[in-house]
Amino acid sequence: MMSSNLNQYELALFACIEIVLMRRGNVNYNLVLAKLNALYDCKITDCYEQPEYLKTVLREVYKEDYDSIIHEIRLELGDLAVEEINDFIQILLK
Repeated sequence: MMSSNLNQYELALFACIEIVLMRRGNVNYNLVLAKLNALYDCKITDCYEQPEYLKTVLREVYKEDYDSIIHEIRLELGDLAVEEINDFIQILLK
């Protein structure tokens, strides 16, 4: 399982993502989890190697709020937006 191999930056990234999504409400958060599982057989933490999966599901669930979700994630990351996770964030921004 990939999640056991996550480094501290990746764990911080996914903690920030989950915090932001939970702030937006449990219904949509659970919908994100369900769609990731149904479409890609994965969890949020499994998306580190495939950020496109998370991007696709977030766009489907949050629609016009997608950009503000990504902005909130970047704010939540703050100084943690280091090189190790920057590539992941850049894919979400495209």
